[in-house]
Amino acid sequence: MRMLIAFVFGFFATAAWAADFPAPREASWTVRDFRFHSGEVLPELRLNYTTVGSPGGEAVVLLHGTTQSGTALLNPAFGGELCAAGQPLDASRYYVILPDSIGHGKSSKPSDGLRQKFPRYSYEDMVDAHQRLVSEHLGLKRMRLVLGNSMGGMQTWIWAQKYPRMMDIAVPMASQPVEMSSRNWIMRRLIIDSIRRDPKNAQFASVFYAFGTSGGNQALYKAAPTREKADELLDARLKAPFPADPDDVLYQWDSSRDYNPSAGLERCKELGAGAAVVLGHTQFYPRFGFLPAAHFGLGCEYDVPRDAFMAMELRPGALRGASGTVRYHREFGL
Repeated sequence: MRMLIAFVFGFFATAAWAADFPAPREASWTVRDFRFHSGEVLPELRLNYTTVGSPGGEAVVLLHGTTQSGTALLNPAFGGELCAAGQPLDASRYYVILPDSIGHGKSSKPSDGLRQKFPRYSYEDMVDAHQRLVSEHLGLKRMRLVLGNSMGGMQTWIWAQKYPRMMDIAVPMASQPVEMSSRNWIMRRLIIDSIRRDPKNAQFASVFYAFGTSGGNQALYKAAPTREKADELLDARLKAPFPADPDDVLYQWDSSRDYNPSAGLERCKELGAGAAVVLGHTQFYPRFGFLPAAHFGLGCEYDVPRDAFMAMELRPGALRGASGTVRYHREFGL
């Protein structure tokens, strides 16, 4: 059964990658006269990307999070779990493509020289650039999978709507198909406005956002169980090297401003997927037709509230007679 899978949870990525899959290969491609949705045109847009595995394998695209690059997904906890020998995206079988999104990594970005005259790109511009890289440069008409985390997850929702016939499966992780709003956008605005007021605020605002959205209360308490320890942890983060350019950071967070794929969810059905499953907030997904997965006889191996694991039939009867426990990756034929 083909499935559109949306796992809503996060993870931390590091720059190191596992050693038990083929060495990553890095390259770039220049798009001439790339037109952004704002109407602005960049004469040359450089798109950097990394690949793992042979071009003869089944193609999959992995999309990184905000401020990262494609290689961030090749860390042991993620790439090592997915791309190593015997794993779901074994690089001896799959051709893994990891693009650096516009404004990230070694792709074109404001700090290249245009600064705040650089086109004000959006997630949709990033996805269009990914699609052109894959289809025009790499010559691929269809992929087995598009998977993304956080920003990459939001881009995956857009991929599934704009180019549903280019993939068998879409896996948007740590993301939701709803308008950028509420605390998520408020926190991003704090970063954006802080940098606009003074570029020197980039590191402080980034550290604030990281503490406010990542790590978990229990993990932070374990790391800093006293005020003294908490001060040490914060001071260490604020004194750590911060090589990111303020203009790049501002653009990266601002690019989420108009994210809202909810109106186009119907197009995801063109994937040919039979069903969708999510681990998500019960206030968001029922409005799109999701029901508790237990309604279809499905359980989940994760320790989550029963109603938080939900499913929806994209094709009538796709989950009729379903039973068993859903496990990450391996039961979806990746």
